[in-house]
Amino acid sequence: MALKESPSQTAGPYVHIGCAAQTAGLEKRGMGDQLGGQMVPAGQDTVTLAITILDGSGEPVKDALIEIWQAGQNGDYTTSDEFQNWGRQASDLSSGVAHFETLKPGRNGTQASHILVWIVARGINLGLTTRIYFPDEDNTSDPVFRLAGARANTLVASQTHVGYTHTIRLQGANETVFFDV
Repeated sequence: MALKESPSQTAGPYVHIGCAAQTAGLEKRGMGDQLGGQMVPAGQDTVTLAITILDGSGEPVKDALIEIWQAGQNGDYTTSDEFQNWGRQASDLSSGVAHFETLKPGRNGTQASHILVWIVARGINLGLTTRIYFPDEDNTSDPVFRLAGARANTLVASQTHVGYTHTIRLQGANETVFFDV
């Protein structure tokens, strides 16, 4: 007897309650954000990374969960009391923006400074994986960046006075490059 694959399910609409309790107002009940947007202890020199996800109509996705992984400033993935290289934030329920307080990652071998991004939201059956590169770095030597070809610009953040901002487009014109991992 052959077994059949179970159908996949989407992540919403209650992904905020289970994975980012502070967004659902549950931090007062001891379910606060333990693994969130503050990846560096207060008082350290950080950069802000603001991520907005847009749907196919160009509207912000206000119920997405965004996880990021990154190297430290020296390019390795070691965590310490000074830096947590993984963060999780839900997009803001009114603006759709997720903010991370982090360090700008260093290069790792041939890989340019980048942040790995994983996204789940209502209507997305499997999490989406992409990268964010920095406009003030030479990204052309990075083998993954080169794989994106003519669409590599969809992976590059914009610099602001406090850090970086990046828009991820799920579909349509200038759709962000996603990786099958």
